[in-house]
Amino acid sequence: FMAYFVTKIPTKHLPADKRRAITVDAVVALAAQQNPHDITTSAIAKHMGVSQGALFKHFPSKDDILKAVMEWVAERLLSRIDAAALHAPTPIAAIEAIFLANIEFIVEHPGAPRMMLGELQRNGQTAPKQLVHTIITRYRKRLYRLLEDAKNKGEVDQQLDIETAITMFIGTIQGLVVQSLITDDIQRIHHEAPRVLAIYLRGIGSKK
Repeated sequence: FMAYFVTKIPTKHLPADKRRAITVDAVVALAAQQNPHDITTSAIAKHMGVSQGALFKHFPSKDDILKAVMEWVAERLLSRIDAAALHAPTPIAAIEAIFLANIEFIVEHPGAPRMMLGELQRNGQTAPKQLVHTIITRYRKRLYRLLEDAKNKGEVDQQLDIETAITMFIGTIQGLVVQSLITDDIQRIHHEAPRVLAIYLRGIGSKK
């Protein structure tokens, strides 16, 4: 998988919020290089150049670290897609912009989707896993509003099943992520995403 590194920053004298942010960056970076399930608090501390004791001053447990990572993903991803859709001239153009913005986010932060997929595979209802479900729910609501608007404006098939179209949209992005993991090449998403998106848009009846 493509290596993704963050520069180590001396953390000894940093304020708590900054050190928490650096911890999140470290976890996302490590997740781009290895199975998220294999990331230990020891590995996180080593990556940051601090002791585990220093790490636990800000995060009582590993789940608290993972929860902070999921909060980071939610804020960054949802703000990214909102910004992409903001100035789109039509609902379908907004949907296209969201798709491509999500792809760019994945390429820039390959550890983020790996963390999300990893959390969804965990047994039980952990706080990080619940946050992943929250991210997906909020994402789906944005898509629903746009697809409903597109339907009202005649941009998509009037018989379109919006819920299924949303599932396919998200599943298409997830499929691209899985393919990149299989081939160990995150950059292939850049090449395949526009072609995959074109097929999706034709499938829902876009005029594109």
